[in-house]
Amino acid sequence: MSIPVESSAAPRDLRRPLRYLLRAPLLVVHVLIAVLIALLLASRRLAGIGGSDDRRLGKRLIRWWSASLLRICGFRIRAHGTPLPGAVLFVANHISWLDIVLLHSQRAVNFVAKSEIASWPLVGWLATRGGTIFHRRGNTDSLAAVMARVVTQLRAGEPVGVFPEGGSGHGNRVGTFHARIFQTALDAQVPVQPVALRYGRDGRQHPDVPFGVKESFFTNFLRILGNAPMDAEIHFLEPVPSTPDARRLMAEESRRRIVAVLGYGD
Repeated sequence: MSIPVESSAAPRDLRRPLRYLLRAPLLVVHVLIAVLIALLLASRRLAGIGGSDDRRLGKRLIRWWSASLLRICGFRIRAHGTPLPGAVLFVANHISWLDIVLLHSQRAVNFVAKSEIASWPLVGWLATRGGTIFHRRGNTDSLAAVMARVVTQLRAGEPVGVFPEGGSGHGNRVGTFHARIFQTALDAQVPVQPVALRYGRDGRQHPDVPFGVKESFFTNFLRILGNAPMDAEIHFLEPVPSTPDARRLMAEESRRRIVAVLGYGD
């Protein structure tokens, strides 16, 4: 099967400096706004104004800020389907740090993310304020604690987002979905909704979005900031039926539905 990924062999982009010139000032202002939003989120009373679930002021601000950041970086958001309301376990393929931002642009959720993100400049601080659950990969005790927190948040009516592949890829395949995290949805008795993500043009993943080999967050961020405009696709798919005592089937079906949309798998 051919893999729908744009070729990285492209001529020199003479407009990249101009994009930096236009986008950098907007980014600085947006970062300052992020700090104000994070301070507001620290106050539960202010963040909770507006009702419940996605109508809360804090949730609306997160969606607005995330969508605006994507647009500043040159992305056109292409949303398909509808995110389920209430407590949901969203499971998505993992390509980039942008994945969290893209999902937040449609529905503010608590994410399970690698512990390294907590140390990233500003992003780590904002992620912590936004309710991110950090996991030390390869640590069994950490995973057990993370799963317990996910169940607690789901039972409290909060949506949670996870990347069952266990790490980000290069956007040319969807790795195996680890089944253990699906147990949290069974324990909390909430639905599982697969989410397919892609960044590129004409339905093809662009190679300049995922992390390069041993590439730092800062280097990746700068490259993305200067890229030519492209689409940020997010597809909310039909919920996967709960199958008690068969979480592996839930993981495989979630992955199958995402692969069907993206057009590639192994």
